[in-house]
Amino acid sequence: MEIDFDKMQGLAPAVIQDAASGELLMVGFMNREALDTTLRTRFVTFYSRTRQTLWTKGETSGNRLQVLAAWTDCDHDTVLLRVRVLGAGKVCHTGSRSCFTQELVLGNALLEEEARR
Repeated sequence: MEIDFDKMQGLAPAVIQDAASGELLMVGFMNREALDTTLRTRFVTFYSRTRQTLWTKGETSGNRLQVLAAWTDCDHDTVLLRVRVLGAGKVCHTGSRSCFTQELVLGNALLEEEARR
């Protein structure tokens, strides 16, 4: 199965999910080389857009992400990696387990629409 890297100028989003709990841990980007390295080594490797280089998650912190399963979406332009978290379990660079810790406030579209009437 090939990933379509052309849609985002050589990159594809990679969604990282804890295989045991289903928790969404982080999202990064991969180019073809990062995906090939990830599938070959079974450790998540991203492409850094700012540094323009590959980096393996946890190579300095020890909080590595071991790939247990890899999926693509119906458009073949996004990767889902189900992983086992190794090390202390702090996946985010802020020191938390997940990068998704900031809740956004949702508006109530129905109430707002009724108020305009």
